Amino acid sequence: MFSLQRLLGKEDKFFDLLEASAQEGCASVQALKKLVANPTQANVLDDFALSRRKDKAITAEISEALCTTFVTALEREDIEALSIALYKIPKTIEKIGERIEIAPQHLKGIDISRQLDMLEKATETVLVMLKELRGGVKLERMKDINDRLQHVEGQADKLVLELLKELYSGKVSDVQVVFLKDLYELLEKVTDRCRDAGNVITQIVLKNS
Repeated sequence: MFSLQRLLGKEDKFFDLLEASAQEGCASVQALKKLVANPTQANVLDDFALSRRKDKAITAEISEALCTTFVTALEREDIEALSIALYKIPKTIEKIGERIEIAPQHLKGIDISRQLDMLEKATETVLVMLKELRGGVKLERMKDINDRLQHVEGQADKLVLELLKELYSGKVSDVQVVFLKDLYELLEKVTDRCRDAGNVITQIVLKNS
């Protein structure tokens, strides 16, 4: 049984900050779903920018807290690695929003609901892993949750290959091929970011079990 409280003393601040960071990843996915439903809406990037700014502030606060809270060098590296991995999730999702804002016409008639569902599952699973970490969790339990996250990431990899194959069939214009290829690869990259965060969490448990 491993509890992050043992890693960070009895400071709840780190639990709160890490979970808040993961929640911004979830919020970014919801903002993306809203954008995809109406890609021509005004101020489309406001929600993305807000989540990214909040997460950047959270990441900075974690760094500051690590400088004033007693932890071992190894533990500090773990927390910093997790904080950075979590920050990259909404940051990557914001890039997707930017691409859509540039040329929303190329998204017309394109169904990316499967990718969005995967993003939602992946970000929610990362949040679940952090909540489990706060309460104390057996290594086997964390590995089981991480395996589910890895499965989602694997599905995303297969889906992007399937979609790229369709793109290269010659049924869409060259410009749309470039746009959609970039979009699909960014969507897949978000699941990679979630996988990275999940691996860091699992490693923390493994090293301290």
